[in-house]
Amino acid sequence: MAKRDYYEVLGISNGADADEIKKAYRKKAKELHPDRNADKPDAEAQFKEVNEAYDVLKDPEKKAAYDRYGHAAFEGGMGGGGGHPGGGFHGQGDFASAFSDIFDDLFGMGGRGGAGGRQRAARGADLRYNLRVTLEEAYKGLQKTINVPTSVACDACNGTGAEGGAEPTTCPTCSGMGKVRAQQGFFTIERTCPTCSGLGQTIKNPCKSCAGQGRVEKDRALSVNIPAGVETGTRIRLAGEGEAGMRGGPAGDLYIFIEVAPHKIFERDGTNLFCRVPVSMTAAALGGDIEVPTIDGGRSRVKIPAGSQSGRQMRLRGKGMPALRGGSAGDMFIELAVETPVNLTSRQKELLREFEALSEDNNPESKSFFSSVKSFWDSMKG
Repeated sequence: MAKRDYYEVLGISNGADADEIKKAYRKKAKELHPDRNADKPDAEAQFKEVNEAYDVLKDPEKKAAYDRYGHAAFEGGMGGGGGHPGGGFHGQGDFASAFSDIFDDLFGMGGRGGAGGRQRAARGADLRYNLRVTLEEAYKGLQKTINVPTSVACDACNGTGAEGGAEPTTCPTCSGMGKVRAQQGFFTIERTCPTCSGLGQTIKNPCKSCAGQGRVEKDRALSVNIPAGVETGTRIRLAGEGEAGMRGGPAGDLYIFIEVAPHKIFERDGTNLFCRVPVSMTAAALGGDIEVPTIDGGRSRVKIPAGSQSGRQMRLRGKGMPALRGGSAGDMFIELAVETPVNLTSRQKELLREFEALSEDNNPESKSFFSSVKSFWDSMKG
């Protein structure tokens, strides 16, 4: 039985380009796949015919020979190339080759041949560096030099991994693809090449300094700009400052995680600061002015109203932390802590007892509380 014209098999014209050929093949392969046509005994033969046609027309050299000589181009004796291109699925190898293209297309494995199927040189790993700063440094921002233990490109081989900086050679096992294919029944299984570990290249004489890795362990000093307003959990990314890639692969990134150390005076909540200030019992009762510190190293005078109680807060606008991404600064809150005197002398105790006797109407909160307590007890008795 004479073979049908390959263009006719795929349903395209003789002038179809590579994209049209591929599109037609995908459509026909899906339409005639034996798994979808279990009730059609001739589906498998038609499916093989489609793969045979595509195996020729997808290859520019084979296509040129076919366009000139037809099927005779692939029969013994013609100058187009002795041997069979895939027709008849000699040993199933060429059928697998043709079918793998649609399998690759559908599942994202990349094209056959050329750089399309080759795995890139391995990218270096991302690194994490934990950096602790003071609250003052977080307020002002700073330029800080850090030492990062990492892998850097080997100077001896310029990162190639080969002695003297020689270029690696194409892997003989996978022909530079980085992957090898094996036929298992009807399907083609693709795995990472065991010889080159997916790099597509091998090194005959590995560099002695890096053992063929193209990178060596080394501490690097990096200058890092810490912006004002950072807080615990802030992450700073330095692109390309991570671990060097293998054999000239791209470097990873360095991520700096900020931790702001606790402060002895200030407590932070976002952009706001809180400062607990102890005041004497007499100062809280009589009122007056106190001097408090601010995060910028300055001082501010705060007026204490007479009769202030513990826990009372006063706000200093704009005296908090700067916003990390711009905007107005936060506020600073002064919280009063009325301090009870200790280690009293006999005279001080005497004066306080005298003061207590004269203070019946000076403690409204106490008076209200104990009045409520008395009412509670009376109601319980009833």
